[in-house]
Order: sequence, then C-alpha cells, then structure tokens
Amino acid sequence: MNETATIAGGCFWCLDAVFRPLRGIARVVCGYTGGGVPSPSYEAVCTGSTGHAEAVQISFDPAVMPYRELLELFFAFHDPTTMNRQGPDEGTQYRSAVYYHSPAQREEAERFVRKLTAERVFDDPIVTEVVPAPAFYPAEAYHQDYFRRNPGKGYCQAVISPKVAKLRTKYRERLAAPA
Repeated sequence: MNETATIAGGCFWCLDAVFRPLRGIARVVCGYTGGGVPSPSYEAVCTGSTGHAEAVQISFDPAVMPYRELLELFFAFHDPTTMNRQGPDEGTQYRSAVYYHSPAQREEAERFVRKLTAERVFDDPIVTEVVPAPAFYPAEAYHQDYFRRNPGKGYCQAVISPKVAKLRTKYRERLAAPA
C-alpha cells in the first residue's frame, strides 16, 4: 500500500525531475502547500504573499522506497541550509520543508535532521522545517513533469539537468527500469 510524502526544497520542477524516475515512486505531483489561500495560482504563489511553498507530493511504496531513503534523496538534492532560497530562486515559496503525514514520518524526519546535524554533513545549520502536512493544491498542468517536456529550456539546462545527471550517476541503482 502506497504512502504519501510532501516535501519542499525550492523549485518544484527540480524535485519532480529527481523523484519521478525512482523505483518505488508511483506518482509525483507539483503543487503548493503551507499557505493561507485556498487553491492558489502559480502567479500568486510567486509573489510570496500567499504563504505557500512550491512542493511535491509523492505517492511511494515504502517496501521499495522506504521513507528514510526518500529523505536521504531529498537532502542530497537541495540545500537545506539556506532560508527561503534555493540557488537563483528566492522567497518563502522556495523554503525547505518536510510536511509529515503521520507521527512515524515526523519522527523519522526529525531523527534524520538530527543525524545530519550531528555528522556535520552541511557546513551551515539545517533550516528545514518539519511540520504537519497542510492542504496540498496541485499546480497547473504545465508544471507537471516539466523537465521531461521542456529539457531545452534555459532553467532546465542550467539548474535541473545537473541534478538529473547526478541522479543518474550517483544514484543509478535507485532508478526504476525504463518503461
């Protein structure tokens, strides 16, 4: 039976491109969470005024992709030490957050952040929020699977392509078999 994970780590296109090809991932949806406006638009979220973060909601099989492994990948593919910023993207909508769906997910996320901190994996303190999952609103259709559909766009080439290349080399064993 699949579980749901919701994470925010900057641009949702990046997280979508990293998690979509992994084994055990049934579905990835780009969207908005953590804000105060129901069903926000991309344009509204971009202003930073809605309080939402760009996030992905992932349906995964924990027997194939344990939640702990999902967290490992999440922290490997974004900078959890920059407040409201990821690379060129700046604003509260680009914050780092783990939105947990159960007490077990909360415990695992908090334990993992403590482990990374104790091991000094990052030079700066981790600022990732670990908070209950609020309402999640899927983003507009053109945001879904953006990298696969727009590999030649400048942002995709400059920001997403290096992450996908890292995924294919460093995490090759975690990729699903090609369809």
